[in-house]
Amino acid sequence: MASFVIKPSVLHCLVRTGRQLRERQTRGTPFFWRSYTSDGDRVPKIYTKTGDKGFSSTFTGERRPKEDHIFEALGNTDELSSVIGLAREFCLEKGHTFTHQLDKIQCVLQDVGSNIATPPSSARKSHITRTKFTAMPIADLEDWIDTMTEELPPLTNFILPSGGKSSTALHVARTVCRRAERSVAPIVRSGEADPDVARFLNRLSDYLFTVARYAALKENNKEKIYKRPE
Repeated sequence: MASFVIKPSVLHCLVRTGRQLRERQTRGTPFFWRSYTSDGDRVPKIYTKTGDKGFSSTFTGERRPKEDHIFEALGNTDELSSVIGLAREFCLEKGHTFTHQLDKIQCVLQDVGSNIATPPSSARKSHITRTKFTAMPIADLEDWIDTMTEELPPLTNFILPSGGKSSTALHVARTVCRRAERSVAPIVRSGEADPDVARFLNRLSDYLFTVARYAALKENNKEKIYKRPE
């Protein structure tokens, strides 16, 4: 009989997802869960039509235009998670041992989104309590960065995105992370999101740069060094 092991970070994400699904039935819906309705045995539809007029809802129920800075930041963090997921697939193919870190990061990005989607200006205390973001994931990133850096050669030149598919995909994730960070910065400054959200994204871009180099090292791929064009 085949057997498998679920890594702790993945199990934590699955457990949290199940808990959120249960809470959804009685307490409301975080930004990343749509509210669907069903009629008897009919299958719920993926579309709700509630955004057809160019407005969408925060977790607090406030309706805002889809171009609002809140939804811009949410879109960027969602894209970041998707790009990390793509990079993870390349890393899995190469048997990298750090993929469980990427699993955890994707789960944390869901928490980042929940915090962004809960502006205090329209939130109740219960909203804020449920979506509070802590600094613990930042410490995890710093530990992972320090551990990988010990194995990496000193950085003496500008590194171009390179080093194989895993490495390059992680570099792409790094650039999306920087964009997400830029879109979150004004929200944090206005007091509409937790400062640790911005700190996490800032540290995450450092992690993605480091893990991209680490992937190239473990695959014995050369990184491309910047040279001034002649």
